[in-house]
Amino acid sequence: MTNVNEILRDHVTLTVDCMDRIYLNGYIPNLQVPGQLVNFLTKHRGNKIPSPALLGKMGDQFAQAVQDYAQENGIPILHFEAGQRKDEVAADYRQKFTKAEGVVFIGIAQEKARSFKARKKDQEGPVGFEWSRQSVWVNHYYFYLQDVDFGPGFIKVCSYVPYPIKVYLNGHEWAKQQLRKAGIGFETLDNGFLSCPEPEKLQTICDQLGPPQIQAFFEKWVEHLPMPLTSADRQAGYAHRLSVWQVEISRTQVFDDPVQGRQFFETVIQENLDLGRPDRVQLVFDRKIIASTPGRFRTRVIENGVNPSLYIEYKKAVLKQYFKENRALRTETIINDPKDFGVRLDLSNLPFLQKIGREINRRLLDVQRVSHNCHLSQESVERVVQPTVTPDGQRAPGLRFGQTRTMALLAALTLFVHNTYGFRHHELLPQVADLLGLDYSTHQLTYDLRRLRLKGIIWRVPNSHRYLITPYGCKVALFFTRLHASVFRPGFAALDPSVPIPSPLAEALTAVEREVKNLIEQAHVAP
Repeated sequence: MTNVNEILRDHVTLTVDCMDRIYLNGYIPNLQVPGQLVNFLTKHRGNKIPSPALLGKMGDQFAQAVQDYAQENGIPILHFEAGQRKDEVAADYRQKFTKAEGVVFIGIAQEKARSFKARKKDQEGPVGFEWSRQSVWVNHYYFYLQDVDFGPGFIKVCSYVPYPIKVYLNGHEWAKQQLRKAGIGFETLDNGFLSCPEPEKLQTICDQLGPPQIQAFFEKWVEHLPMPLTSADRQAGYAHRLSVWQVEISRTQVFDDPVQGRQFFETVIQENLDLGRPDRVQLVFDRKIIASTPGRFRTRVIENGVNPSLYIEYKKAVLKQYFKENRALRTETIINDPKDFGVRLDLSNLPFLQKIGREINRRLLDVQRVSHNCHLSQESVERVVQPTVTPDGQRAPGLRFGQTRTMALLAALTLFVHNTYGFRHHELLPQVADLLGLDYSTHQLTYDLRRLRLKGIIWRVPNSHRYLITPYGCKVALFFTRLHASVFRPGFAALDPSVPIPSPLAEALTAVEREVKNLIEQAHVAP
């Protein structure tokens, strides 16, 4: 059967790395605490008393400005109902929109926000107010847009101070718009690409999307749309600043035959269900996980009809892999909190987040390639299990297949297959001990490391106590562990009469044994 490595090497017609959905927060840095609000109302706007009535007036003016803008430009306004799927509503309106650029429609929804509330001070003399941030239910205005550079997107504006904004864009849609401008043809695959005659230019375009293009889009529409704050307010320093709320970084690999893609995906789901374990997930996300690391680490398989999806979770981030429209493999890293990777939220850090996401996608595919590309020749197997002598005369005892200590040692090595820095003695020791479930001393590990080194499975970095797994060692560790876990262990369990599990193998062997016994009895050669 064709393995995963061969499928990805020989049956992929197009590979595209691109940012997919991008969600941004917009906030006004100097309008976040009560003191800043008071300064805005008094020093900037010139009011003597920072009364909450001023905010109510500003909210009414904004609502009226939206109504006037919609009426002047013939833009429909829709009030979203509770539980209504906004994306489906937007899709219906977009099908009817024929302009190259403009506002498709305006949606209004009452949603929760963290806003300011005032309480009148209990004092004699001048009227005063105490301000605090609280959760309130207020109207949010969704401006669904069609942009000449980004295609479909939306900007959501909260109608109450401090006027937070949310922005949605899609990197694939941006790339499509740039291809259309350049006169380069392409076939779509939902929001991605099925084919393109110039794949190098397509990838170059995807690589160009970054903060400058997004900031230009935002500034253009802020000036064009009705906003709670005026242009004079923005020029005085009360302008929104963008930060990353969520970003999806994807790799799409289109197969020449849907059967190949389906075969790949069914195989990797079966063999990578343990990637969500803390000791395995760090291989993919390249983040060290210790006992105090917050968050959940797990693997889930979610089925949507007949199409399964593989989910691997690290803190708030999710690595997702699924078979897209039965034509392409989509590997996608969803970063819901940049701080999970030590990155600040500002929009300027988006390129670094994209780099992190692409590396995570690549590492997952590398794990899948290596884990399924571990065939060994008969000579290679014998070299491992039999005693050998190195060219310089050093004797290397064999690593007997099936021995508990050998299998625990090789299984522990698989945890470091993709660790570019290798491992040290004290890093491997607890892993082997946990798999053994027995006491495992440093002297035993020293003996085992020597065996592994003389067998060519690991290599010691000169002038250090660090070891790297060789390419040959990767195949040995993965082949032995997979063979033991997938064939021998379930096979022996099936033959164990004390295990009350129906087994076709055990039933078949019992039937053979019974027929052989009958044959001997009929021939009268039984002892």
